[in-house]
Amino acid sequence: MRIDAHQHFWRLDRGDYGWLTPELSPIYRDFSVEDLKPHLAAAGIAGTVLVQAAPTEAETGFLLEEADKSGGLIKGVVGWIDFETPDSHRRLERLARHPLLRGVRPMIHDIPDPNWMLRPGLEPAFRAVIDLGLCFDALVRPHHLPALRRLMDRYRDLRLVIDHGAKPPIATSEREPWAENMRILARETGAWCKLSGLVTEASAAWTVDRIEPYARHLLECFGSERLIWGSDWPVVDLAGGYLRWWGATTSLLAPLDAASREGVLGGNAERFYGLTLQ
Repeated sequence: MRIDAHQHFWRLDRGDYGWLTPELSPIYRDFSVEDLKPHLAAAGIAGTVLVQAAPTEAETGFLLEEADKSGGLIKGVVGWIDFETPDSHRRLERLARHPLLRGVRPMIHDIPDPNWMLRPGLEPAFRAVIDLGLCFDALVRPHHLPALRRLMDRYRDLRLVIDHGAKPPIATSEREPWAENMRILARETGAWCKLSGLVTEASAAWTVDRIEPYARHLLECFGSERLIWGSDWPVVDLAGGYLRWWGATTSLLAPLDAASREGVLGGNAERFYGLTLQ
């Protein structure tokens, strides 16, 4: 089964999407499962992982409600809790009673301190993620990677996936130190990585050739066994849309054998998130 392991829904009147402003006109509207279905049908994708887009537990509740109404299309939800609150374990335990909650994602890329994730006060939250058998989506930029490496040393049993390949600076054609830090993380830890979000890090006139060196590096580092495909829809509408990225993915994964390709496009998401596929 092919799985889109990274997509979003939102409803503007909820009022907790601080980053979503009218300047982002292509995506400044409500997005729901009905908007998503035509894209999935065109790409032959049978299910998705719905990921948080606002730093509130209320939004996590909203996403779980949307998942319940999706007719089985949404296979898992990655939500949000406040990692800094003393009762983070209790909060996460309450949310995890819902069987579709598969992980959490603090919005690290918006936090000024690149070492925030290493603060001692966050240990109860990280331990709760591990104890409850949940996954951790690391929404980071290249300058966070050294701290992420240390985090993985501290919590060796944390199931962690790096979102969007850690957002490499494709628009400026830079590779280092991103490339070496990703190589170290892949070699020395059990981290996984999402093949997603790359086109929004490129220029508006991106081409497959422009993306290919970065995607190839992720494949070389994590192999086809620890790489998970996602659309990052509807954010991808800022950079050509769902089906253009899907077409690029077909080209980027062409060198793989069929089994490896299908792993990236679904099987790996099933294994990483522990999805129940029906």
